[in-house]
Amino acid sequence: MTRGILGYGTHVPYYRLQRSVIGAALGSGGGKGSRAVAGYDEDATSMSVEAARLALKSFDAPTPAAVYFSSVTPPYLDKTNANAIHAALNYPSSVFASDMAGSVRSTSGALNAALNDRRPVLITAADVRTGRPGSSDEAQLGDAAAAVMIGSETDAPVIAEWIGSSSATHEFLDRWRSPGWEYSRVWEERFGESVYQSLITEAVTQILKDTELSAADMDKVIISGLHSRAVRSGAGAAGMSAVPMAEDLTAKIGNVGSAQSLLSLANTLDSASPNETIMLITLADGCDVTIFRTTDAIANYTPAQKVSAQTAQGNDSLDYAKFLTWRGWLDREPPRRPDPAAPAGPPSERNTEWKFAFMGSRDRSTGTIHLPPQRVSVKGGAVDDMEMVPMADVEATVATFTIDRLAFSPSPPTIAVVIDFDGGGRFTSQLADAAADEVEIGMRVRMTFRRMLTADGVHNYFWKATPVR
Repeated sequence: MTRGILGYGTHVPYYRLQRSVIGAALGSGGGKGSRAVAGYDEDATSMSVEAARLALKSFDAPTPAAVYFSSVTPPYLDKTNANAIHAALNYPSSVFASDMAGSVRSTSGALNAALNDRRPVLITAADVRTGRPGSSDEAQLGDAAAAVMIGSETDAPVIAEWIGSSSATHEFLDRWRSPGWEYSRVWEERFGESVYQSLITEAVTQILKDTELSAADMDKVIISGLHSRAVRSGAGAAGMSAVPMAEDLTAKIGNVGSAQSLLSLANTLDSASPNETIMLITLADGCDVTIFRTTDAIANYTPAQKVSAQTAQGNDSLDYAKFLTWRGWLDREPPRRPDPAAPAGPPSERNTEWKFAFMGSRDRSTGTIHLPPQRVSVKGGAVDDMEMVPMADVEATVATFTIDRLAFSPSPPTIAVVIDFDGGGRFTSQLADAAADEVEIGMRVRMTFRRMLTADGVHNYFWKATPVR
């Protein structure tokens, strides 16, 4: 039975930090190009939801048997982050959800587990990467998410067939971060490069033997990893110097860690033709190699939004002080308002369909849509005669708006918009990824899953509006 990739999606945050502004502010560091920056209301969970939503829009997706979340920067410890993704996608309780977190290699673990399963599995990977001000990590890393649905031809058309996988594992000190640290540390690069080169050679030699393929059979090679020297020299160690390399997105958005391999794979599939053989090499505390071959089905596959479109539409005017504030490196005076209260567990659990999946209620007799869901219809007064309707993927139009410069916000001012959904339903929402001078009546918006606030260590997830770009 053919097994492989059924669909994929990515989320590259709207904001960009030009590396040159780091050098201008600190007198050192920075460099050329830009890095993607998660908004103050985004984290690895919310970005994973956005990537998964785009993946599921791209094809007639089956309900997966499991949802795996991979991240080095999970919003929660001692609590499953994948549950929030599961809830936002409105999956039934029978769908298993689990985190695979702690290192970039967790993404390879999730991919291998999904490929060796017999059921459809959704993988999400996301990181919010940072480093000390002025460090190479601060400038060269980035934030993004990717999602891939793995399954068999009985679930949906397979656009990239899984040909084989291999791994080489060895204990050595390359990159590490102890619990409680805000940034990672890295050992001297020449040492890590030499170890990775031997692991690449071992893993690639093994997979070529197992699949009876050669370098000449490869149409594209993707080499992903946080060790930049090892990534650059990896083609030679793999014996793939003559094979075209996948586009390097680091200059545009940075190295996005846990999501880097899947993001690069998605970018490659965006322009792939049938019968292309793609080798994915991931370097993270070892070397993991997977080979995919695109099928005829990819000719009819249209991604909901290509990676190139997401990288091109970013706002590159983010200033360095705001970036440091969002990352927690700059402790600025907060709004002079009472600190927000943490959301309580019981009411959040009772309203999961509304809070996480953004489900409204529709009166069966009049068709009136209520947001949030109501028991009594505003038209006709029917009581308890409602059906739940998904609203997260319905676009809307701004009817009116308010710029609030007094409300509590980590990034004031707060933009409140009253929006009318296509087909009915009115809702008052915050507007994300837009400046105060951009909002206008008639603006088209869509919904995006965000972290509204964090209080007492509890993340309050809900939905905001964002401009349709």
